[in-house]
Amino acid sequence: MIARLQRALPAALAVLLVGYLVIYAVIWREARARLAHPPAQPADVALVLGNRAYRDGRPNPCLTGRVDAAIALARAGVVRQLLFSGGVDREDGRIEAEVMRQHAQDTGYEGAVLLEPVSQSTRENLSMSRPLLEAAGARRVIVVTEPYHLWRVRRLAQAAGFDRRFEVQYAAAPTTCWQRWGMVFRGALREPLAIVNNAANGYLH
Repeated sequence: MIARLQRALPAALAVLLVGYLVIYAVIWREARARLAHPPAQPADVALVLGNRAYRDGRPNPCLTGRVDAAIALARAGVVRQLLFSGGVDREDGRIEAEVMRQHAQDTGYEGAVLLEPVSQSTRENLSMSRPLLEAAGARRVIVVTEPYHLWRVRRLAQAAGFDRRFEVQYAAAPTTCWQRWGMVFRGALREPLAIVNNAANGYLH
């Protein structure tokens, strides 16, 4: 029995590795496509999804980079309003949405801002932002996040009917964060696992 298990283990690990690499390839194919084709149509609101608020004692560049991308859309006249979505960061107690708003103010952005300061996951970013978007009269939304995050976000939006309520475009934040090896490595490790977790819980169906 033990011998059979020992023989089967390498095959099982190989299957898992192949599956992981397939998911990884799909994620980055979508990321490259979104980076190459930014939103072309104007929208009412840019919905910026939350991330860890601080890293190494400073605002996390993965989070502030998303804000910068949304501000660029606003300054280009593509969106009229920004919505920052993210609740309490479990690691440092800061509210992600408030950190994003502060960063926007620090860069000199003076446009309209909405806050969703409660959500704790990507799925909640979408569901808890929906009533705020509806109250603002939004019909067209651009979702802004990291490139590697977009494949899962798009499918969560489809599964939850978010993209049936709003006309949705997706913007890959072209930040230095995802280009750093350490950040890319963490994202590449985490995102396939998050996809498997979301699928297992029925969130992507």
